[in-house]
Amino acid sequence: MSDDEDVPTIKKGRTVHYGSLEEKLQAEKNVGSSIKAGVEAGNINVSEEYMDIEDELSRDKQLVLEEFERRKRARQINVSTDDVEVKTDLRQLGEPICLFGEGPADRRERLRHILARLGEDAIKMKKKEEEEQQQREKQQENTTWYHEGTGLLKKVRYWIADYSIPRANERLIKAREEMKMSESQKNARRQEIQRRMRNMNIYCSQIGDTRPLSYCEFSPNGKMLVTGSWSGLCKLWTVPDCKLIRTLRGHNHQVGAIVFHPKATVGLSDEGCCMASCAADGTVKLWNLTSDEPIADIEGHAPHRVARLAYHPSGRFLATCCFDNSWRFWDLEAREEVLHQEGHSRPVYDIDFHPDGSLAGTGGMDAFGRLWDLRTGRCIMFMEGHLKPVLSINFAPSGYHVATGSQDNSAKIWDIRQRTCLYTIPAHTNIISKVMFEKTHGEYLLTASYDNMLKIWAPPAWSPLKTMSGHDGKVMGMDVSPDGQIVASVSFDRTFKLWMQE
Repeated sequence: MSDDEDVPTIKKGRTVHYGSLEEKLQAEKNVGSSIKAGVEAGNINVSEEYMDIEDELSRDKQLVLEEFERRKRARQINVSTDDVEVKTDLRQLGEPICLFGEGPADRRERLRHILARLGEDAIKMKKKEEEEQQQREKQQENTTWYHEGTGLLKKVRYWIADYSIPRANERLIKAREEMKMSESQKNARRQEIQRRMRNMNIYCSQIGDTRPLSYCEFSPNGKMLVTGSWSGLCKLWTVPDCKLIRTLRGHNHQVGAIVFHPKATVGLSDEGCCMASCAADGTVKLWNLTSDEPIADIEGHAPHRVARLAYHPSGRFLATCCFDNSWRFWDLEAREEVLHQEGHSRPVYDIDFHPDGSLAGTGGMDAFGRLWDLRTGRCIMFMEGHLKPVLSINFAPSGYHVATGSQDNSAKIWDIRQRTCLYTIPAHTNIISKVMFEKTHGEYLLTASYDNMLKIWAPPAWSPLKTMSGHDGKVMGMDVSPDGQIVASVSFDRTFKLWMQE
């Protein structure tokens, strides 16, 4: 008989003994001595363990009561009648959403019993745990990693500090002088600039290549314009008559950007390194103004795409944005890479330098912007607010404003001093490909978009001044001449246009 089976109880009646009492006592004594002898001999084992039948019965009774209470709680739990929501809740709890032969009603009943066992707020707790896990993963993605640099990097940081501090002093002196100007003078200058921008119209339009144009930039003296194309060709044009000067052949893939050296055409020899360009195959090439062929290559990016590049204001350094989630800092004098900076969780798309040369701003496909102090290597500002990748970033001449443009069709104005977003401009109905401040005083902001238009915005309320429409395709890029008189734009329609006041 097993332990689980019920043991029947037998009611003993009264026993009547016949015979002598001495004989009965002697028989019981003999039985007791026989048992004792068997135990001593090892033939009889007496266990010290015992099972109280009443305790076992009370335990079974308690289990039955608990099951009864659980079913009572299950009947009181409200479960959605929508089968989709029931399956979602089951998946949230880590349970199979469907069992063999199970219908919607059986599924609801199963969910009800699971919630009765785990607790009615089990789904909420599970969701809270998942949100906390996502938050931890997000914090890990936004973590900035620092690595030990080379001895050359330390020298470069000191050099940048010596270069940027005097320029910052000059900028502050100019800012103090402007503060002394009367409000009437400031308003008059602002109104004149805004009046001129309202009269901006197409001055000329030129077919630039057989494939879409991706980038353009004015030379520092404002007399030339360089364009890059998806065909891999870069071309130099005269301004404002748009005559072809030279075709630069070197890239075999789509050109991402081509930029002028800050001192090209205004102090640097035409034989020197006057331009730099990058392409989708990871190639970066350096050009002069006299040859059709590149004078040097910068290797180390392939096979990753290089989206944009920019010269440091000193002209000594070149920064490149790579699709391996990093940006590089190259010393053109030492002819080597001095910094390989990680920090974005997705590819870095655009980069720009502070007018003083002390900071670098990057925009990434992770929808974030970052400001880096080149003198210390630290990320000093994290720009969070865009919903989609940041495709363009630009510093204002004032030095304390930054503009970003994103695939979420908006542009944002950030204040470095307060480390916050000042204004969000719902600028376009499609992707913003480029944002740029006016280069002298920052009196207006230009935005270019895939909705085929360029727009001009006036601070401090960032109200629209002018909408420039004329392209038949996406506006891929734009630039403002150094004197602010001409705006150039390149488009998917294979043309570039110059905009001037009538």
